[in-house]
Amino acid sequence: MSVRAFLGLRRPLFGMVHLLPLPGAPRYGGCLQAVVDRALEDARALEEGGVDGLLVENFGDVPFFPERVPAWTVAAMTRCAVELRARTRLPLGINVLRNDAEAALAVAVSAGAQFLRVNVHCHLAVSDQGLLAGRAHETLRARSLLQSTVQIAADVRVKHAQPLAPCALGAEAADVARRGLADLLIVSGPATGSAPKPERLRSVRSAVDVPVLIGSGLCAENAAELLPHCDGAIVGSCLHADRDLAAPIVVEQVRALVELAQTVA
Repeated sequence: MSVRAFLGLRRPLFGMVHLLPLPGAPRYGGCLQAVVDRALEDARALEEGGVDGLLVENFGDVPFFPERVPAWTVAAMTRCAVELRARTRLPLGINVLRNDAEAALAVAVSAGAQFLRVNVHCHLAVSDQGLLAGRAHETLRARSLLQSTVQIAADVRVKHAQPLAPCALGAEAADVARRGLADLLIVSGPATGSAPKPERLRSVRSAVDVPVLIGSGLCAENAAELLPHCDGAIVGSCLHADRDLAAPIVVEQVRALVELAQTVA
């Protein structure tokens, strides 16, 4: 099922699977099976709690490579993604931090995932990794070469970064959707766990004709305020015990947010 078809659901929620540090990362624990086991544990909690899809990313690999990641990262993420696809029935997305869309596409195609997330698809952004350059021209051609139907979910003014050149938010979103040919757009707050303002969502949504997802910060406290201004959301931080991303996901917290989201008009 394509993400476009999947988004026929009313405001789907995609649960984040934040991978523990992978081989080669400074904080890697020395056992890839432990990374896989934790990913499966979190995925099971998300599925049992009622989310509509999963998004897996190498969140534990700080400090991140600005663009291309090494082969061992791609291999480890593919291992995790294949296990997730085999053990859950949910649609799956791939994000290779910080901005390796080519690797995300490779993992997605190999594992049978439905979509990928890319943080900077167009334009230039200044981040803690340095300059991040949009490579939409490469990503779209790679997808064509692979004859893939994997969908591209692209951030607009991604968190933990700022645009290099001033640009109106709506114009930036239009570029990503119309010139970058992104299938979905993602709008986040300034940092992991922080929510976008409603006006930010409205500005992006009014500028494009593709679905717009909240990318960070959605929780029980702000769901009623934010959900009417989007077509779905990616949720993560508020689902972990004590909102600690190093702690497991708590199924009761997932279920509570899913049930609340279903009541929002």
